Amino acid sequence: MKRTTTFLLLAALASPAYSADKFSVCWSIYVGWMPWAYGAEQGIVKKWADKYDIEIDVVQINDYIESINQYTAGQFDACTMTNMDALTIPAAGGVDSTALIVGDFSNGNDGVVLKGSDQLTDIKGQNVNLVELSVSHYLLARALDSVDMSESDVTVVNTSDADMVGIYGTDEVSSVVTWNPLLSEIAAMPDSNVVFDSASVPGEIIDLLVINTQTLAENPALGKALVGAWYEIMGLMSGDDEAAETARAYMADASGTDLAGFDAQLASTSMFYSAEEAVAFTASDALPATMQYVAEFSFDHGLLGEGAPDAGFIGIDMPAGGFGNPENTRLRFDPSYMQMAIDGKL
Repeated sequence: MKRTTTFLLLAALASPAYSADKFSVCWSIYVGWMPWAYGAEQGIVKKWADKYDIEIDVVQINDYIESINQYTAGQFDACTMTNMDALTIPAAGGVDSTALIVGDFSNGNDGVVLKGSDQLTDIKGQNVNLVELSVSHYLLARALDSVDMSESDVTVVNTSDADMVGIYGTDEVSSVVTWNPLLSEIAAMPDSNVVFDSASVPGEIIDLLVINTQTLAENPALGKALVGAWYEIMGLMSGDDEAAETARAYMADASGTDLAGFDAQLASTSMFYSAEEAVAFTASDALPATMQYVAEFSFDHGLLGEGAPDAGFIGIDMPAGGFGNPENTRLRFDPSYMQMAIDGKL
């Protein structure tokens, strides 16, 4: 908790990174976020930025949590992250943030891996390496709950995603929780077994592009450009023609796998290729229930800040109904820009 608490103090003092017409977006390697790599390389993001007479710099950060930390500290205007991490890092740090694009939910892309056993119950008493206090930690808790166990039955070892594959190959490590493409690489190692994955909790681990709410309010052109670029990329990669295959092959290579491996990861990702799908999911009654569950987990683990009296300390605004304190709203699911894509207003 010391790392998180210190960071929150710094984040509370942070200001948005934007200037008058130049903005920055950070992303990290994950199947659902590789479109940003392709969009930047192929000039699609620039094309949409030019349309609105702005500049958008798209930057890869090798460490996932560090990317969110940098966003929260005001070094980037927007960042790719999950719903839980959006709540527990920027929102808990006092940075009002908006889920601008709801890109997908993990449907098998996050998993618990055991070495030498295919039974989840054998995790009891083991050290479990994962990115502590991230969605991997959340998935572990959901996995343990499914077999009537709790975190007291294991020992969590905080491990950077950048180190996960390397440490799994050592004799000392017998269990990890991680996401793709790391999950696929680890699962392919000898005597490795995925004993629980996010397909068992569909719709709970949601992948987003999160943007500073103040920046978005003052610069709607940025929101339009990012959403416009995203759905152009979605249209290119979702088909079965040569152009779609070329786009996915680029993303595969950029993430360290081949086209077959990338398509396998996509198969365990519920991608919202259309804005209609994303808006429907964001407006569904299921989202408030999911975010309440996530908030309760986060509170139980002390992730909402030292002064948080309950799981509803931070307000979360959603189309189907909010959760938490509306006077302290710090996380917003706003489908209005995705709706513009549907209405042809970008």
